[in-house]
Amino acid sequence: MARPKFRVFCATMMMLNLLVCVLVAVSWNLKLGGSDREAVRIPSARFWREQERSRSFWNKEQQLLDFVHSPVFRSAPPGWLNDTGPLDPCAPDHRVPAQIQDYNTLPQHLQDFLLHMRCRTHPVLIERPGLCEVAPFLLLAVKSMTPHFDRRQAIRQTWGRAGLRANRTVVTVFLLGGAESTDHHPDLRGMLGHEAERHGDVLQWDYRDAFYNLTLKEVLFLEWFGRSCPGARFVLKGDDDVFVNTPRVVAFLEGLTESRARELFVGDVISDAEPHRDPKLKYFVPESVFAGRYPPYAGGGGYLYSGELALRLRNASRRVALYPIDDVYTGMCLRKLGLAPEKHNGFKTFDIEEKYRSNPCMYRSLMLVHSQTPQEMMRIWSWITSPELDCQ
Repeated sequence: MARPKFRVFCATMMMLNLLVCVLVAVSWNLKLGGSDREAVRIPSARFWREQERSRSFWNKEQQLLDFVHSPVFRSAPPGWLNDTGPLDPCAPDHRVPAQIQDYNTLPQHLQDFLLHMRCRTHPVLIERPGLCEVAPFLLLAVKSMTPHFDRRQAIRQTWGRAGLRANRTVVTVFLLGGAESTDHHPDLRGMLGHEAERHGDVLQWDYRDAFYNLTLKEVLFLEWFGRSCPGARFVLKGDDDVFVNTPRVVAFLEGLTESRARELFVGDVISDAEPHRDPKLKYFVPESVFAGRYPPYAGGGGYLYSGELALRLRNASRRVALYPIDDVYTGMCLRKLGLAPEKHNGFKTFDIEEKYRSNPCMYRSLMLVHSQTPQEMMRIWSWITSPELDCQ
């Protein structure tokens, strides 16, 4: 009799345990169904909305690039590819005049830029292989033009002197395009070839070297950097009429933490700027070409950034439509990376106050000053390198 009673007892306990579990589950669900539980919200509209196409030409080009490189959209919406231009990106894009209402009233150089803004590849005319055979600590990349022999030579004798600075390797390269007869220059190719052979620091591409092609020079430099000088730790990119306090730049770079050095981009930053709409101005860009405000950007006279960031900028530039103002374009590429340039008071891309221009100690405290003649470069360099200069 004991064994049947034991079986009845076990069955009763199992039923009780089951009943307790059911009651706990019911009470928990009732609690969640009360005020403590948020109602499930069902979206009333599609998550992905079709983007409205811009009326400004550059913005339309950028929207198309965004679709091409998007990880979500593998193709543009219907109708967006009807005006993709010629198969050869370096052929004149004759669809442009029809897409820009006031095209025929634009300055000739801006018309030329718009006709060729998809072209990003040009043959190299002069290059010295092995320029970065020893990865430099600092690469000085100087934007120049063929006739500027005196500026390049002044830089070689002063702040751009290649070699060692504070036991750090410094390499200088001058970035040039071609000079056409329409630019009213004499044929200087022989002189330039002799200069390049003697100094080995000239990099020239076969395209028209003009103001609105400075962005093209930026893109070509970044591609060259990734191919021929990817080991450079830092890059200072500037015009051939700036003065750079190279010893101070090297000292600044040596004091950086590793994390800051990787994403370094410093200069004379311009924020919240808008395009100039006056056709008489050098930087004129009409609303038919670009709509919106500019991202923060460093003045093109000169800025300093890491080699690691230069490689990332190269990749970003492939996803940003060329823009006719090079420093703004670099700001656009930075924004594409989710970054912004950092303002540094040592960069004076609009010169310094006149009352300080004859003060040697002022230049010793700065890193870059724009603009200077070759004679001024020589004088300032003699000031800041003089062991007798006491700036205490």
